[in-house]
Amino acid sequence: MGLGHAVWCARKFIGDEPFAVLLGDDIVQNEKPCIQQLAEQYEKTGCSAIGVQRVPYEQTQRYGIIDPESQNGRLYNVKQFVEKPKENPPSNLAIIGRYVLTPEIFDFLDKQELGAGGEIQLTDAIQKVNELQGVYAYEFEGKRYDVGETLGFVLTNIEMALKNKELQQDVLAGIHQILQTMKLPLA
Repeated sequence: MGLGHAVWCARKFIGDEPFAVLLGDDIVQNEKPCIQQLAEQYEKTGCSAIGVQRVPYEQTQRYGIIDPESQNGRLYNVKQFVEKPKENPPSNLAIIGRYVLTPEIFDFLDKQELGAGGEIQLTDAIQKVNELQGVYAYEFEGKRYDVGETLGFVLTNIEMALKNKELQQDVLAGIHQILQTMKLPLA
Protein backbone atom coordinates (compact mmCIF):
# COMPACT_ATOMS: atom_id res chain seq x y z
CA MET A 1 0.00 0.00 0.00
CA GLY A 2 2.98 2.34 0.38
CA LEU A 3 4.80 4.32 3.03
CA GLY A 4 1.99 6.87 3.18
CA HIS A 5 -0.45 4.15 4.18
CA ALA A 6 1.93 2.81 6.85
CA VAL A 7 2.25 6.28 8.41
CA TRP A 8 -1.51 6.82 8.15
CA CYS A 9 -2.08 3.59 10.14
CA ALA A 10 -0.22 5.15 13.10
CA ARG A 11 -2.45 8.25 13.28
CA LYS A 12 -4.44 7.12 16.36
CA PHE A 13 -1.24 6.64 18.35
CA ILE A 14 0.24 9.99 17.33
CA GLY A 15 -2.72 12.29 17.89
CA ASP A 16 -1.96 16.00 17.51
CA GLU A 17 1.78 15.87 18.18
CA PRO A 18 4.71 16.12 15.79
CA PHE A 19 6.32 12.72 15.26
CA ALA A 20 9.37 11.05 13.76
CA VAL A 21 9.50 8.48 10.98
CA LEU A 22 12.69 6.43 10.59
CA LEU A 23 12.88 3.94 7.74
CA GLY A 24 14.82 0.77 8.39
CA ASP A 25 16.46 0.57 4.97
CA ASP A 26 18.79 3.44 5.86
CA ILE A 27 21.25 3.54 8.74
CA VAL A 28 22.76 6.92 9.57
CA GLN A 29 25.77 7.17 11.88
CA ASN A 30 26.82 10.46 13.39
CA GLU A 31 27.74 11.79 16.83
CA LYS A 32 24.48 13.76 16.77
CA PRO A 33 21.75 11.40 15.51
CA CYS A 34 20.05 12.40 12.27
CA ILE A 35 16.61 12.50 13.87
CA GLN A 36 17.93 14.86 16.57
CA GLN A 37 19.22 17.17 13.83
CA LEU A 38 15.76 17.16 12.23
CA ALA A 39 13.99 17.72 15.56
CA GLU A 40 16.18 20.79 16.10
CA GLN A 41 15.12 22.14 12.70
CA TYR A 42 11.47 21.51 13.59
CA GLU A 43 11.99 23.46 16.84
CA LYS A 44 13.49 26.39 14.89
CA THR A 45 10.87 26.50 12.13
CA GLY A 46 7.72 24.95 13.61
CA CYS A 47 7.37 23.01 10.35
CA SER A 48 8.01 19.45 9.24
CA ALA A 49 11.66 18.67 8.54
CA ILE A 50 12.79 16.03 6.06
CA GLY A 51 16.29 14.52 5.99
CA VAL A 52 18.05 14.80 2.63
CA GLN A 53 21.42 13.83 1.24
CA ARG A 54 23.01 14.23 -2.18
CA VAL A 55 22.99 11.16 -4.40
CA PRO A 56 24.43 10.68 -7.90
CA TYR A 57 22.01 12.03 -10.53
CA GLU A 58 21.76 8.60 -12.14
CA GLN A 59 20.24 7.28 -8.88
CA THR A 60 17.60 10.01 -8.40
CA GLN A 61 14.81 7.84 -9.87
CA ARG A 62 15.14 5.63 -6.76
CA TYR A 63 14.24 8.42 -4.31
CA GLY A 64 11.93 11.25 -3.49
CA ILE A 65 13.82 14.36 -4.65
CA ILE A 66 13.46 17.96 -3.50
CA ASP A 67 13.30 21.04 -5.70
CA PRO A 68 14.96 23.61 -3.43
CA GLU A 69 13.72 27.19 -3.53
CA SER A 70 16.27 28.74 -1.18
CA GLN A 71 18.95 27.63 1.24
CA ASN A 72 20.20 28.73 4.66
CA GLY A 73 23.22 26.59 5.47
CA ARG A 74 21.99 22.99 5.44
CA LEU A 75 18.31 23.99 5.64
CA TYR A 76 16.31 24.20 2.40
CA ASN A 77 13.02 25.91 1.74
CA VAL A 78 11.42 23.46 -0.70
CA LYS A 79 9.45 24.46 -3.77
CA GLN A 80 8.41 20.91 -4.56
CA PHE A 81 8.85 17.29 -3.47
CA VAL A 82 8.96 14.85 -6.41
CA GLU A 83 8.59 11.09 -5.84
CA LYS A 84 11.05 9.02 -7.91
CA PRO A 85 11.36 11.29 -10.97
CA LYS A 86 11.84 9.24 -14.13
CA GLU A 87 13.66 12.09 -15.91
CA ASN A 88 14.85 15.66 -15.32
CA PRO A 89 15.13 15.56 -11.52
CA PRO A 90 15.01 19.07 -10.02
CA SER A 91 18.14 18.34 -7.92
CA ASN A 92 20.12 15.43 -6.54
CA LEU A 93 18.98 16.06 -2.96
CA ALA A 94 17.25 12.81 -2.05
CA ILE A 95 14.84 12.16 0.81
CA ILE A 96 16.66 9.63 3.00
CA GLY A 97 14.23 7.86 5.31
CA ARG A 98 14.25 10.35 8.21
CA TYR A 99 11.31 12.66 8.87
CA VAL A 100 9.90 14.87 11.62
CA LEU A 101 6.31 15.50 10.56
CA THR A 102 3.43 17.55 11.87
CA PRO A 103 0.06 15.83 12.35
CA GLU A 104 -1.42 17.83 9.44
CA ILE A 105 0.02 15.13 7.20
CA PHE A 106 -2.89 12.87 8.21
CA ASP A 107 -5.44 15.26 6.65
CA PHE A 108 -3.79 14.62 3.29
CA LEU A 109 -3.06 10.92 3.78
CA ASP A 110 -6.79 10.42 4.49
CA LYS A 111 -7.55 11.51 0.90
CA GLN A 112 -4.31 10.53 -0.83
CA GLU A 113 -4.65 8.88 -4.22
CA LEU A 114 -2.25 6.23 -5.44
CA GLY A 115 1.03 7.65 -6.70
CA ALA A 116 4.31 6.25 -8.03
CA GLY A 117 4.33 2.46 -8.14
CA GLY A 118 0.56 2.35 -7.53
CA GLU A 119 1.14 3.09 -3.82
CA ILE A 120 0.06 5.78 -1.37
CA GLN A 121 3.22 7.88 -1.36
CA LEU A 122 4.21 9.82 1.74
CA THR A 123 6.11 12.24 -0.50
CA ASP A 124 2.89 13.23 -2.29
CA ALA A 125 1.20 14.07 1.03
CA ILE A 126 4.32 15.98 2.17
CA GLN A 127 4.06 18.09 -0.98
CA LYS A 128 0.47 18.99 -0.08
CA VAL A 129 1.51 19.99 3.46
CA ASN A 130 4.31 22.02 1.89
CA GLU A 131 1.78 23.97 -0.19
CA LEU A 132 -0.27 24.68 2.95
CA GLN A 133 2.31 25.55 5.62
CA GLY A 134 5.80 24.83 4.33
CA VAL A 135 8.04 21.83 4.84
CA TYR A 136 11.80 22.12 5.14
CA ALA A 137 14.52 19.77 3.99
CA TYR A 138 17.70 19.46 6.03
CA GLU A 139 20.95 18.10 4.61
CA PHE A 140 21.90 16.12 7.69
CA GLU A 141 25.40 15.33 8.86
CA GLY A 142 26.42 11.71 9.06
CA LYS A 143 27.36 8.66 7.09
CA ARG A 144 24.43 6.90 5.49
CA TYR A 145 24.35 3.19 4.82
CA ASP A 146 21.75 1.98 2.30
CA VAL A 147 20.71 -1.46 3.51
CA GLY A 148 17.59 -1.49 1.36
CA GLU A 149 19.41 -3.00 -1.60
CA THR A 150 21.50 -6.16 -1.63
CA LEU A 151 25.00 -4.80 -2.22
CA GLY A 152 24.55 -2.00 0.32
CA PHE A 153 23.27 -4.50 2.87
CA VAL A 154 26.25 -6.82 2.39
CA LEU A 155 28.87 -4.05 2.40
CA THR A 156 27.33 -2.38 5.46
CA ASN A 157 27.43 -5.64 7.41
CA ILE A 158 31.06 -6.23 6.45
CA GLU A 159 32.04 -2.67 7.40
CA MET A 160 30.20 -2.80 10.72
CA ALA A 161 31.76 -6.18 11.54
CA LEU A 162 35.24 -4.90 10.67
CA LYS A 163 34.73 -1.86 12.94
CA ASN A 164 33.92 -4.20 15.84
CA LYS A 165 37.22 -5.06 17.55
CA GLU A 166 35.79 -8.34 18.90
CA LEU A 167 34.79 -9.51 15.41
CA GLN A 168 37.40 -7.90 13.20
CA GLN A 169 40.03 -10.66 13.06
CA ASP A 170 37.49 -13.47 12.73
CA VAL A 171 35.68 -11.64 9.93
CA LEU A 172 38.93 -10.99 8.06
CA ALA A 173 39.90 -14.65 8.45
CA GLY A 174 36.46 -15.73 7.26
CA ILE A 175 36.63 -13.49 4.19
CA HIS A 176 40.13 -14.75 3.41
CA GLN A 177 38.93 -18.37 3.70
CA ILE A 178 35.95 -17.70 1.42
CA LEU A 179 38.22 -16.10 -1.19
CA GLN A 180 40.61 -19.07 -1.07
CA THR A 181 37.80 -21.65 -1.23
CA MET A 182 36.26 -19.89 -4.22
CA LYS A 183 39.72 -19.37 -5.74
CA LEU A 184 39.14 -15.63 -5.98
CA PRO A 185 42.10 -13.24 -5.88
CA LEU A 186 42.63 -10.85 -2.97
CA ALA A 187 42.18 -7.57 -4.78
